Amino acid sequence: MADAPAAGQIRTRADGRILHITIDNVAKRNAFIPEMMDQLSQALTHYDEDESLWVAVLSAEGEHFTAGLDMPKFFGPAATWRGIPEGQVDPFGLKRRCRKPVITVVQGITYTIGIEMMLAGDIVVAADTARFCQMESKRGIAPLGGAHFRFLSRTGWGNAMYHLMLCDEFDATRALQIGLVQEVVPFGRHVERGLQIARLIAANAPLGIQVTKEAALKYVEAGEAASIAMLPAIRARVMGTEDAKEGIRSFVERRAAVFQGR
Repeated sequence: MADAPAAGQIRTRADGRILHITIDNVAKRNAFIPEMMDQLSQALTHYDEDESLWVAVLSAEGEHFTAGLDMPKFFGPAATWRGIPEGQVDPFGLKRRCRKPVITVVQGITYTIGIEMMLAGDIVVAADTARFCQMESKRGIAPLGGAHFRFLSRTGWGNAMYHLMLCDEFDATRALQIGLVQEVVPFGRHVERGLQIARLIAANAPLGIQVTKEAALKYVEAGEAASIAMLPAIRARVMGTEDAKEGIRSFVERRAAVFQGR
């Protein structure tokens, strides 16, 4: 991959049939900048297209998985983000979704897009330090990476609405209880457990695994397609509001937002 900016990068390492993808922006609690999103898309596209790779593990350096987006770089007048290039795998699985298994390993702060990346994958291993929050509505906007429907399909209506509407933080035990994650392990052993699961999957017939995922996606794709089709309207409805501007200002100014409902 091309040299990454010092501010943050996505690293990849192949180990036999397994591709280990690592988020590395520790100084910013692994918050994503546009360059990192591009690199993650490139890494997933490479994995999807390389027939020698059968399983991917997505993890992060340090104490936290990701604090979410560096918002001013993605939204507002200073935004530099132009979206995932056409034809590449989308880390949120809204356009082109990875056809092979993806295991996501999380720890510490796992906010907003961190949850949506988990939901775009297949299996989640959480360290016992993991803390989750889908907080976009606290910032005057709404989830735009798939949480508005995948949170529901993973956890059920009541659980999804509870956390999407409260925008609350909850721990790994709660995430396991509602089915958002599949295993909780002690911090420090979480990445190795993800790789261990990847090795177990890689011992199986890859085409069998891939068509199993394909068939499962076929089952849900009609409903997902309708929800994905709503995203432009959702974005248009929230991004130009005074509340969205206030949300970004409050983020930059590190204060609680004061919303007006307009």
